[in-house]
Amino acid sequence: MLLLMIERGLPIDLVLTADTGMEFPEMYRHWDRVEQYLFQKCGLKLTILRHPKGFEWLMFDEPKTKLSSLENRAMLGVPPYGNGWPGVKVRWCTGQLKTHLLRKEVNRLKGEYHALHYVGIAADEPDRIRQDQYPLVEWGITEQQALQICYAHGFDWSGLYELYGRCSCWCCPFQRIGELRTLRRHHPQLWAHLREMDSRALSQFGHTPLGQFKKDWTVEALERRFAYEEQNGIRIPPERKKKRNWRNR
Repeated sequence: MLLLMIERGLPIDLVLTADTGMEFPEMYRHWDRVEQYLFQKCGLKLTILRHPKGFEWLMFDEPKTKLSSLENRAMLGVPPYGNGWPGVKVRWCTGQLKTHLLRKEVNRLKGEYHALHYVGIAADEPDRIRQDQYPLVEWGITEQQALQICYAHGFDWSGLYELYGRCSCWCCPFQRIGELRTLRRHHPQLWAHLREMDSRALSQFGHTPLGQFKKDWTVEALERRFAYEEQNGIRIPPERKKKRNWRNR
């Protein structure tokens, strides 16, 4: 979206994004390149919003104060602090590290400057459209077409989108098993960090929804599964979705 807005001469005064602190290293390098391009074309730098304490503080240390939350934790037998792993019903990561920060700043800019907010949602993502400006939707550009436009301008995320379907946080528990297998193979340092985080979550929250990385899998169980596949020469194509009878022991 930003590339086309610049090419079409649309006015840009500020470019906002949010950093969860758990992005892939390639994504941070991509942001550096975007900022260089943005400064060259518009004299602007990226405005990157960050939570003051970060992902792992929210996951393990944030104090809980609501009575209902404290009562629920007492029932579960878990400490009254930390959010644990994000879940389907409570995606605190998206809320606290992205949505809340962006909405607060956008509302401030709208109130102070009557700013227009342009959002890079593509034409094939109708469920994400709200009440802002969506140039890609207006121009009929799909997510895949937008990616190809970026590639044509030399922005390739160092091959990140060739490995993963979506490049959100590397520690996201909503990744598919195949993406986690890819993480272990291509980003072993991040995989090692993920194993440490899951071990800490299990120690702090036990086998409760807060301590479970996935419903049926710990990261350590996935490590054993992936190691077994490697040792036995098992190759599973990315598109294969057949379930295997693995147990999370």
